[in-house]
Amino acid sequence: MTRHTDVLHDPARAFMPYPAVPVPHAPTGPLAGLRFGVKDLFHVRGYPTSGGQPLLLALLGVQDRTAPTVQKLLDAGACFGGKTITDELAFSMNGQNAHFGSPVNGAAPDRIAGGSSSGSAAAVSHRLCDFALGTDTGGSVRAPASHCGLVGLRPTHGRVSLQDALDLSPSLDTCGWFTRDVPTFARVADVLLGEDERPLPDGVRLMVPTDLWAQATPAATKALAPARRQVESVLGKARPTRVVLDSIDDMYWHIRHIQGIEAWQVDGAFIRRFGPPLGPGVAQRFAWSEQVTDAQAAVSRAFRDRFRAHLGALLGSDGVLVLPTMPDIAPLVNEPETALEDYRNRAIRLLCVAGLSGFPQLSLPLASRSGAPLGISLLGPAGSDRSLVRLAERITG
Repeated sequence: MTRHTDVLHDPARAFMPYPAVPVPHAPTGPLAGLRFGVKDLFHVRGYPTSGGQPLLLALLGVQDRTAPTVQKLLDAGACFGGKTITDELAFSMNGQNAHFGSPVNGAAPDRIAGGSSSGSAAAVSHRLCDFALGTDTGGSVRAPASHCGLVGLRPTHGRVSLQDALDLSPSLDTCGWFTRDVPTFARVADVLLGEDERPLPDGVRLMVPTDLWAQATPAATKALAPARRQVESVLGKARPTRVVLDSIDDMYWHIRHIQGIEAWQVDGAFIRRFGPPLGPGVAQRFAWSEQVTDAQAAVSRAFRDRFRAHLGALLGSDGVLVLPTMPDIAPLVNEPETALEDYRNRAIRLLCVAGLSGFPQLSLPLASRSGAPLGISLLGPAGSDRSLVRLAERITG
């Protein structure tokens, strides 16, 4: 049975304050002895699902089923530790929920945890659980992983099931997870990913996308230099390349149009009918999303097809990009909303590569600046998820 987190003694403010309900798990298995949190987008039998929104919590209520991905972890012997706070309707990257609070970054408490998988990252960074499930649409695993000093994966789109989890933008949504170390991450990867159908070879072509590195701040680039050397010392000297198609601003708008129109298709009827109070930033993003036209979305989806083919040709079956996960360390928690939105928009220009392509990106906590963590990423071809984790094992081993 589960050993549920005591939400009244939760220094990370990471968990939803739900009454504990027994969640059976296998007594033995590859994940036995590990405890995990679940982002409050996934259904867990006996628990409510809120999506970080109180009116949606009231509408959905207690669930009678458990998401298959959660069940797979339970069947592997992992112990359920509780449901973690998500940014409202998962439509934010800041880790601040106006209704349920802001989880605390365990690696840099004066800085935001990042979202929307904020509670999951905070819980792992505070050692309240060994790993935690999150989702990544526009960066909601990779951003908190970088900010909180964790390992985090945005998998190949569709590789890990999101059945019985709340949508944001279905053609972009993915299921990822966080750990504090690579060996634990690999244990979870064995359960959730299995083996790659077309694994990367032992000798990969490591590439440095100079146009993406240009999106990081000079201070971040300097701080990441030792991590980049560490990667190259194991995988070989990286060759410079360029990834951006058309322009980085075009890519930014294309992913925003796709995410926006789908987010409104998912949540617009709920917002129109109930008029829920939405937190800062979230309300503005939904208002913008309502205005995205079918024509804009069609153009952006056509671009996505071109970009996926472009990046697929660049990577082939053996190419791996090494790039900054985020443009810099996490902003301070007391930054105004305007500054946080500016940071989010800068971050999207880095994060959109995996989102538009659907290819896997693994963030590793190998750097820091001003006492705060900073992630560096490996991005590989579609379906190379487990191979990327093996590369991380070599790099950190």
